Amino acid sequence: MVSSPKPPDPVATAQAQAGMNRDTAITQQQLNMTDQINPWGSVTYDKTGTDGFYDSQGKWVETPKYSQTTTYNPEQQAIFDKTTEAQGNLANIAADQSAFLGDYLDKPFEFNNDDASNWAYDLASQRILPQQQKNADALRTQLINSGLRPGTAAWDSEMSRMTNANTDQLNQLALTGRSQAFSEAQATRNQPINEIIGLMSGSQLANPGSQSPGSPQTGVGGVDYTGLVNQQYQAQLANSQAKMGGLFGLASAGIGLFSDRRLKHDIKRVGTLFNGMSVYTFKYKGDATTHMGLMADEVLDVVPEAVNLDPNGFYRVDYGRAA
Repeated sequence: MVSSPKPPDPVATAQAQAGMNRDTAITQQQLNMTDQINPWGSVTYDKTGTDGFYDSQGKWVETPKYSQTTTYNPEQQAIFDKTTEAQGNLANIAADQSAFLGDYLDKPFEFNNDDASNWAYDLASQRILPQQQKNADALRTQLINSGLRPGTAAWDSEMSRMTNANTDQLNQLALTGRSQAFSEAQATRNQPINEIIGLMSGSQLANPGSQSPGSPQTGVGGVDYTGLVNQQYQAQLANSQAKMGGLFGLASAGIGLFSDRRLKHDIKRVGTLFNGMSVYTFKYKGDATTHMGLMADEVLDVVPEAVNLDPNGFYRVDYGRAA
């Protein structure tokens, strides 16, 4: 049959595709590394050398290496220097305080309920106790005016209610005072820790690059080399199959065609039939059209019955027999 085109080498194709992908990546990087100049300073890019790696085939691949340089304008540089100095001072203070904090945190947090209750009682008793006594005197007067006397059940009931109310008031005072005292104790405990955290969280000066609106970013489209190679191969394969179909169309028709080498020129071998005979493209003398077929002298050696001689002494080939 007519020989088919040779399939592309997958390794060579993959290597070529990888190289083109790398070229695309480097091109896109270089296009996007645009120097920036703004009121805060500048950001510039410089090629400072090369780097590289060994690919999957052991071949050394070299790639460019770049450096980004950020420069403040004089005013921003002065602010940066002062800010750095201030941060250094705060860091030193934080370091000194952290030594104290180590010993400080070794001591567990302590809170005494009795102390808190006593503190609250002492704080409020100067107002509450006189008021409770005043309320008790008023209740006694009210009961006597109502005809009740000490020792009676009604008297005892009212005085007991008054005593319970006073006790509840003092208990509530103790609970509220304890809660407030606990919060104050916690704040006192946490104050040194909060101071150190504040010292260690100083603000930072913005990078000039972050202040810039940024340069437009390009998107370089990659080359689908693998796809192009495959398309070319498929086109060649289709063309080969079309030619083979045309040749066997002649064979099935049983047409005796002039195949005498003496009548042809521009002869080129393009393939081989199953029986080993070569297939050629050629032009008949005096005709610019390119044809494809066999050479009668070669067919005589393989299938002589497919060759006949015309009255003019030129050989014809019956493709129905030759193929």
